[in-house]
Amino acid sequence: MSRPPMTPQKRRQPDSQSQPPALPESERILYELIKSRKNMGIWTADMKRETGLQNIVVTKALKSLQSKNLIKDVVNVHNKSRKIFMAVEFEPSKEVSGGSWYSDGSLDTEFINILRKMCLKHIEDLKIATIEDIHKCIAASRVMKVECTMQQVLEIVRALALDKEIEELKSTGVAEFSMVQSGKICYRSSRGRQGPSVGHLSSIPCGMCPRISECTLDGVISPNTCVYYKQWLKLEF
Repeated sequence: MSRPPMTPQKRRQPDSQSQPPALPESERILYELIKSRKNMGIWTADMKRETGLQNIVVTKALKSLQSKNLIKDVVNVHNKSRKIFMAVEFEPSKEVSGGSWYSDGSLDTEFINILRKMCLKHIEDLKIATIEDIHKCIAASRVMKVECTMQQVLEIVRALALDKEIEELKSTGVAEFSMVQSGKICYRSSRGRQGPSVGHLSSIPCGMCPRISECTLDGVISPNTCVYYKQWLKLEF
């Protein structure tokens, strides 16, 4: 999978006070206009309209600026037929590039599918997992050729939950949740939980309790004194 790293890279910071290089008049006008649009870039048709320069002049000037490594063309995922230019010191905004799920202007389905499978695998292996657990396991596995962010993992996990492949729960801090802080959102696989047992497990009172963050083993609010929790434990699975 050929894909540039998705974590932010160190790059030369734009210097709004720097003077543009000595350029022919048409190139200077276009360069200053393009640079003023920063990470949003500007469409060639807008350049022509705003500068009043003829098509042939704009085309020639853009080629010259690119050869001098002052500007670059980028793909706008919302309208790939539009040619967008921006100064080389800027990276395209999410509105232009589509964000971290896009590579070279196209949705990176291969990366998404691999990350999806890895998230599901680690959730199944860990039994109960938080977003931090899943992200840490993926990073430690070194299977991915590119780095993935915590936000990307969260988006994939939420998609898995919507697809009913995993369950999103609040930790009770006891039993199978003993390794996860009480009240923290965590996930477990839905595999093997189909059928009647799904209704019982999804009805655990802790998951909907508004006082879950205050529930502790030795506190006033506790699984040991909770009537609803004891009733749930008596259910036959």
